[in-house]
Amino acid sequence: MGWKLVGSIPADVKKCVIAVAPHTCIADFILGRLAYCSIDVPVKFLIKKEFFDNPILKPLLLKLGGIPVDRSKSNNTVNETAALFKQYETLNLVITPEGTRKLVHRWKRGFYYIAERAGVPIVLGFIDFKTKELGFGPTLYPTGDFDEDWKTMEKFYRGKHAKHPERYNLSN
Repeated sequence: MGWKLVGSIPADVKKCVIAVAPHTCIADFILGRLAYCSIDVPVKFLIKKEFFDNPILKPLLLKLGGIPVDRSKSNNTVNETAALFKQYETLNLVITPEGTRKLVHRWKRGFYYIAERAGVPIVLGFIDFKTKELGFGPTLYPTGDFDEDWKTMEKFYRGKHAKHPERYNLSN
C-alpha cells in the first residue's frame, strides 16, 4: 500500500500509553492496527462503548484489544484505565488524544493523566497521510506539568498531515 513504518517503542519500555494523532478517519485505526500486527506489538485501545453494541463487531474488537469507554457520562475513566497497568506485565495502550474523528478545538488530556497516574511513559505515535508514514516518535515521561510537556508534544505533531486536514486541530 506504499506506507512506511518508522521508529519504535524503546526496548526497555514494557508499559506505555501510545498517543496517536492525527485521528480523522477510520483508516487511521485500520492502518495503525495493521502496523502493530506487522511488528508483533500487542496493544490495547480505548474505543467508545457503542461499538461494542454490535454483536458482530464486539468479539472482533475484544480480540484486537478494544476496551469500551462510556463517554456519555463523567466517570472515573482515568483512574480505572491507569489501574489496568497493574494487571499486566506488558501493556501498550493506544489512545487518540482528540477522542474522536471529528474536529475538536482542544485535545482531551486523559491520555496524559493516565500515563502520569500509572507511572508509565507516553510514546508519541503518529500517522501522516502526506508522507505515507506512521509509527513512533519520541518517548515522553510525564513531569506533572502538562503545559510544559505539551510543548514537546505539539512540536512533534505540528508537521503531521491528517487524511482530512479540516478535522485536525493541534491546540490545547
